[in-house]
Amino acid sequence: MPTDIEIAQKARLRPIGAIAEALGLEPDEWEPFGWYKAKITWSGLERRLAQPRRGRLIYVTAITATPAGEGKTCTAIGLTQALGRLGHRVSVCLREPSLGPTFGIKGGAAGGGYAQVVPMEEINLHFTGDIHAVGSAHNLLAAVIDNHLSQGNTLRLDPNRILWRRVVDMNDRALRQVVIGLGGPANGAVRESGFDITVASEVMAILCLARDLEDLKERLGRMLVAYTMDGEPVYARDLGVHGAMAALLRDALRPNLVQTLEGQPAFIHGGPFANIAHGNNSILATELALRLSDLVVTEGGFGADLGAEKFFNIVHGFSGLTPEVAVLVASVRALQMHGGVSKEDLGRPNPAAVERGLPNLIRHIENLHRFGLPVVVAINRFPTDTPEEVAVIVAACRERGVAAAVSEVVAHGGAGGVALAEAVLQTLDQQPARFQPLYDWSLPIEAKLERLATQIYGADGVELSPTARRQIREAERRGWDRLPLCVAKTQHSLSDDPSLKGAPSGWRLRVREIRPSLGAGFLVCLAGEILTMPGLPAHPAAEKVDVDRSGRISGLF
Repeated sequence: MPTDIEIAQKARLRPIGAIAEALGLEPDEWEPFGWYKAKITWSGLERRLAQPRRGRLIYVTAITATPAGEGKTCTAIGLTQALGRLGHRVSVCLREPSLGPTFGIKGGAAGGGYAQVVPMEEINLHFTGDIHAVGSAHNLLAAVIDNHLSQGNTLRLDPNRILWRRVVDMNDRALRQVVIGLGGPANGAVRESGFDITVASEVMAILCLARDLEDLKERLGRMLVAYTMDGEPVYARDLGVHGAMAALLRDALRPNLVQTLEGQPAFIHGGPFANIAHGNNSILATELALRLSDLVVTEGGFGADLGAEKFFNIVHGFSGLTPEVAVLVASVRALQMHGGVSKEDLGRPNPAAVERGLPNLIRHIENLHRFGLPVVVAINRFPTDTPEEVAVIVAACRERGVAAAVSEVVAHGGAGGVALAEAVLQTLDQQPARFQPLYDWSLPIEAKLERLATQIYGADGVELSPTARRQIREAERRGWDRLPLCVAKTQHSLSDDPSLKGAPSGWRLRVREIRPSLGAGFLVCLAGEILTMPGLPAHPAAEKVDVDRSGRISGLF
């Protein structure tokens, strides 16, 4: 089978104008960004968002991530292509790839095989510059904060309580903790700081949750950035640059339009990670798609305990967006790993290991049912899977009244996803959703944490560090406690310990820090040893990427 990039480069793409026209967009509602990309215009957004939603939302999520791969993005794209083949007016909404994982371990985020969004290289490398705009806006505020310290500090910022770090869209562990201002007074105040990856920035979350430019600017203004010498909070608006930040983000806020390999519309917009941020594409893109298509497929980051939980408890609360069915992606290989098989031994027939790994799949099914959603399990088939191993998964789903379908979209595109698409359509017609969030935002912070820990992650309870307890008291005193929670934890386990596979029990969720993201509108709860700046592996994917003299890129996946 050709590589992902070879498949993408051989594809015959339709001009983006043809994609826009098929969607029903008027010429003044989209702006070309090259031959195969476009941004939606402000007039187009205003006109379309004034119309009622007409589409039905399909949410794609997955079991707990493993190095074996579950194929969530491939499945979302392939399902979209399959629904298109069945004659449905369908769009897919995805997040934008970060350069960190693209050049790290994971590779790009444009799908794979014959289930991709294209132009693949451009989507994975810079795209329309949205993530760079987020980084520029974020770092403008960081520069202004340090300049304020150097120019007299009239707000009386406490240099030891500045919360706003810097960002870069690259995995760079050397920047996690830094000292700035060295070299004398001309270079600013000496203090400790650090970098996060750009997609973990609160600015990125705001981009994905904002409804329009005014909402964007207001949210940017209320971001908590520091405390004064007297312990009073300082917000971005106090520094007077939230308007300039909004200006940098003006075009980034407009959704991007591209296409699948089979010509279905794809809105790719926003890029927050689900393990350290809220992990879903923009509200604007999804709302737009729901007004232009009868069916809309979207996906959240990592497992259902991360991206899906945050969509249901955070995104829904700000937007009212409600999925009608959840597609849960699993693979034989991933369940083998949850059943104790090492990565080196994957691919050998082992139905017993798949059986041992089933508790992870079952826990995710139960969690999705807890939100009131019907579930379809998509079995992302690899060439080494045996009928006996697949039968183990199908039987487990049947016992729980859940539809399951084999998906071969990577190898066969939309044709390989028709069985999955038919199962999704049947579920939509026969099993109405009774969606409900897990908790009311007005609950106390500890009660919300307890509910997430025990009902979604399978913990016995919550263990708060002294720092987290102090921060909860501060949030309660300031009136920030009535916000939803964005738990930042490992994607490799339902627990906060990446080494615990399957559906671990007998543990407690360790919350070490709580960071108010007041502009985004949630509290980030850091659990376990999660980091907001990833590092690179011994042999990063960047070592395989190259470009020839004609500009043709190779090695991306």
